[in-house]
Order: sequence, then C-alpha cells, then structure tokens
Amino acid sequence: MRNSLFLKVYLTLLASLVVVALASAVFVRLSHDEEDRGWGTRRDAFIAAMLPANAGMEETQTVLARLSEAFDADITIFTTDGSVIASVGAPLSFAAPDDKPGFRRGEHRRHLSTRLPDGRVVVARLGGDSFFGPPRANPLVWLVLIAVVTGLVAWPVVRHLTSRLERLRRGVEQWGGGDLALRAPVEGGDEVAAVAASFNRAAERIEQLVTAHRSLLANASHELRSPLARLRMASELHEAEPSQTRHREILRNLSELDELVEEILLASRLDHAEKVELDEDVDLLALAAEEGARSGVEVTGEAAMVKGDARLLGRLVRNLVQNALRHGAPPISVKVSRHGGAIELAVRDHGPGIAEAERERVFEPFYRPSGRSEHAGGWGLGLALVRQIAQHHGASVQQETPADGGARFGVTFPAKHS
Repeated sequence: MRNSLFLKVYLTLLASLVVVALASAVFVRLSHDEEDRGWGTRRDAFIAAMLPANAGMEETQTVLARLSEAFDADITIFTTDGSVIASVGAPLSFAAPDDKPGFRRGEHRRHLSTRLPDGRVVVARLGGDSFFGPPRANPLVWLVLIAVVTGLVAWPVVRHLTSRLERLRRGVEQWGGGDLALRAPVEGGDEVAAVAASFNRAAERIEQLVTAHRSLLANASHELRSPLARLRMASELHEAEPSQTRHREILRNLSELDELVEEILLASRLDHAEKVELDEDVDLLALAAEEGARSGVEVTGEAAMVKGDARLLGRLVRNLVQNALRHGAPPISVKVSRHGGAIELAVRDHGPGIAEAERERVFEPFYRPSGRSEHAGGWGLGLALVRQIAQHHGASVQQETPADGGARFGVTFPAKHS
C-alpha cells in the first residue's frame, strides 16, 4: 500500500494520544476521588453542626427548609431503623450510608446520604452540582476535544513528512530504472533530508563510475580494433608466405593486445578498490633503476623508501618511462629526489612537449588530441593508470614544461610515506 507509512505514523500518533488520554482520565478520576473524600468529611461535619441531636423538631424543620431552598434539594431525616423524623420537599426512600456511600448520580439530580453522630441518617436529592462538593466538568469532553484538535493538526504534519519520503522513493525507483542523472530533492535539515543527500552522493558516484566504464569500454573497443586488424592481416600474410618479419609482427601485436587488456583490467580494479594495501617498504630508486635498465634510460637520485604496493609502483614507473619513449624524444632521464621530507619521482624527455590546454586531459583514459592521426595514437591508459596508482598511494602527479622544452612528469609522495 502506497500510504502504509503515512497510516502507520498517523495511527501511532493517535494511539499514543489515546494512551495519554486514558492515563490522564485515570489520574483525574483518582484525584477526584481523593478530593471527594475530603469534601465528604467537611460535608458530614457541616450537616452534623446544622442538625444537632438536641435541636427541637421545629428548629430542625426550619433548618431543613433553609437548606432545601438554598440548594434546591429534597431532604429527609431518618432514624436508624428507617423511620422518618423530618422531611422537606418530595418524599425520599431510606438509604443507609453503609449500603450506598457517597454520591449516586441519577438522570438529572444527585443523591447523597450521611449518618450523623447520634445515629440519624440524612438523605438528600440534589438539584445542583455544587452541594457540599467542588464543581465538576466532564473530563471526557476535554479529552475528546484535545484528541480531535491533535488529530487535525497532526494530519498535515505527518502527511508532509511521508510525502517527502514518497517523493524520495519515487526518485529512487526512477533512478533505478536507468535515469542515472536524477537527483532527489533535499528539503529541510532533518533525517529525511540527510537520506536524500546521501542518496544523491551515492548516485553521483555511481553515475561517474558507470560513465567512466562506458567510456572505457567504448575506447577499449576502438583501441583493440587496430592491433586485432594488424594481427589478422599479419597472420594471413604469414600463412601465405611465412617470414621472420611477419612472425615478429604477430608477436608484437599479441604483446600489445596483452598489455592493453592488462591495463584495462588494472584500471577497472583500481576504480572499484576503495583502498589499496600499503604494507610494503618499496625502494623507489631501485624500481626506477630496474625500469631504466630495461628501457635504456638514465636513472639518477638517492635511495628513498615509500610505503606501498611494489607491483603497482613498478607499473607507475614503467608507464611514465614508456610514455616518454613513445611521445617524447631523447635524452630521457629519471630522477628520485627528496624535498623537505617528501619524495619525488620525475621523468623528463626532450620531445615536442604537451600543449597547455592538454596538460590535464592527457591523464584521461584513451585521450587523443584533435588532429592526431590514429597511427600516431593517443595516450591510452598509461597516464590514467599513473594518476590512479598515485592517488591510491596518497601521492600527486604534475606535468610541467621545462624552459628548454620537452615534458616533465613528477609524482610526489608526501612525507608520511617516506
């Protein structure tokens, strides 16, 4: 049921009100009983004082007449065995106080009976509500009135609260149906607004991930097409006329495909990983020297230990060096240095450099500058992986253009990693 939450909240509020009303009624009843006992004691003392045992019949009859006139009451005095001693107004039947103590409510009048110290019994039928007792207002009337007013006021309040939840639910359903750009309205500053804000943050993050994965898939498909086409052609040519050159071309294309698939899988894993275990002491200079020896690149600097994942840091160094070899020009150098406790890994080349407008975009997956031929290729996933690995290690990546040309990529690890 769409309005089940509204009904639950509203009925819970009304049920709480009923409990409070019943508890109030019990409290009022008990307090009235206590008050009535106090009034009853004073009433009995007053009647005993007005009707002393030694008063004559004429005096007694005069007192009864005055009481009857003052309080609009029918009054009769009985002996202990029920015989009438004196009476004013309509005749009343004998009612011993032990049998019917206190007040007895009739349709329009109240009855009372009390025993005097000398044994006589006074029975009265009252026409008003103030005879020897406090005035009484029916508490149920007030409780019903309070319940009605509270119910009317609570209806729009609860409806407003649950309508916001209903709008949030519809938004989540619409977002789950594929509208990833949808965001829930954040209304107010309570818990419902906090839930909406949390949903919006999660939705934005998921939208970014889905968009990145779609872009990665589209670009990866495009990038895979070229080596696959070259591999197919080389295989057909090698089958028709085998040669070492074509065999090496096939192996080179297979290696390129293998490297691209590995980078795609690594990028996807880093996208999903919230945290990378940084439990190894890694010598950054040793990693750089190993890659420099493999690629024929000069490596200088000082030994520097950082906490991290050796395999990922090795990938970071390799991608920077390969990027310089592919898009820069010799001489290419790698340097590890310290700056006030921080550690920097810098890779420098002397190629054409990178335009100012493209300094940030080169870190995008498969970014290809406008006008660049497909044969020349783009930046692929190499630099995108460098930034991802650096961020997981708490490091930052900068790209600079030295005064004498070329490009310089620096990865700075903060002091806490040294």
